[in-house]
Amino acid sequence: MQTKFKGGKYESCIDVRDFIQTNYAPYEGGAEFLCGPTARTSALMGKVNALLKAESEKGGVLDVDTERVSSLLTYPAGYIDRENEIIVGLQTDAPLKRGVNPFGGIRMARQACEAYGYKLSDLVETEFSYKTTHNDAVFHVYTDEMKAVRHAGLLTGLPDAYGRGRIIGDYRRVALYGVDKLIEEKMKDKRAYGEKLMDENNIRTLEELYKQIDFLKKLKDMALLYGADISKPAQNAKEAIQWTYFAYLAAIKEQNGAAMSLGRVSTFFDIYIERDIADGVLTEETAQELIDDFVIKLRITRQLRTPEYNDLFGGDPTWTTESVGGMGEDGRTLVTKTSYRMNPTSQCCGRNACPKPSKNSARRFPSIPTPFNTKTTI
Repeated sequence: MQTKFKGGKYESCIDVRDFIQTNYAPYEGGAEFLCGPTARTSALMGKVNALLKAESEKGGVLDVDTERVSSLLTYPAGYIDRENEIIVGLQTDAPLKRGVNPFGGIRMARQACEAYGYKLSDLVETEFSYKTTHNDAVFHVYTDEMKAVRHAGLLTGLPDAYGRGRIIGDYRRVALYGVDKLIEEKMKDKRAYGEKLMDENNIRTLEELYKQIDFLKKLKDMALLYGADISKPAQNAKEAIQWTYFAYLAAIKEQNGAAMSLGRVSTFFDIYIERDIADGVLTEETAQELIDDFVIKLRITRQLRTPEYNDLFGGDPTWTTESVGGMGEDGRTLVTKTSYRMNPTSQCCGRNACPKPSKNSARRFPSIPTPFNTKTTI
């Protein structure tokens, strides 16, 4: 019989923080409990490494889908190795294949394709001739003086290219509540705003709520491509990780922000993992496999960008940042066992060397960071 979570405010309203604070188990021990990678994980990582090598040998971009505009339902289900994956889902229909996202600017999308030997399809070019992109909209509001100082190079970092900043979403909500509950709450919000004065701000909010509901429905359909029904809450650790990943995957299919932050997921996952271990559903080895598969997926996310952008940031960056550990307002550490499971999994090795958390530790992959007050770039 499955152990029930402790009840709290989260049961009557959308409150992920309350769920975590009520149910998580702080961990102040060492890393001796960790398991090494399984043969399955190592074999999967071997296939990923081969793809990464091919990508590097091809100049940094393995493949580009120039015929479709990236979105939640643009591509069929994609896999690295379908029979041997535990956590599934890719941005396109093949690993490391990049999608085209012209909403930021059609010129940038075109230049990015051409830089790597591809040509953006005529259909996409035609469709976006009727679309005001982010880039277009910013230039529309520039004054002549702004354009002059931009052209002269006196001002840089303006928001007409990649100035969209960090995008942070709470992807855990999908796992905790299921998409149907989230849609229900958004529809309540929409009805409430519909009763207010139809001024400019409320009209804009109603339009945004409509889009949020529409994309939540598309999120369900995207998960169904992989045979997963995310309409209801996750029932175990595997579903909690998979549901959360589907939500994040939807975001990076739709947005090509440089920093698409993952949030604090390890403490959230730990609640499900520790319950499943206590109930005999998982072992430490199979729990680590779940985290390994999840992080492998995060580490192969890719966006199509111009070489100039990559030069600016010293490479081809995708900052998938996760807040590991830290301290709660009640003085309890937010370090859990899954803080340890998450941190060294990028290399699938060296787990038993992971030191005990200390207050001042803050390192990043590919080294093995200690999980205390650490912002890890996966």
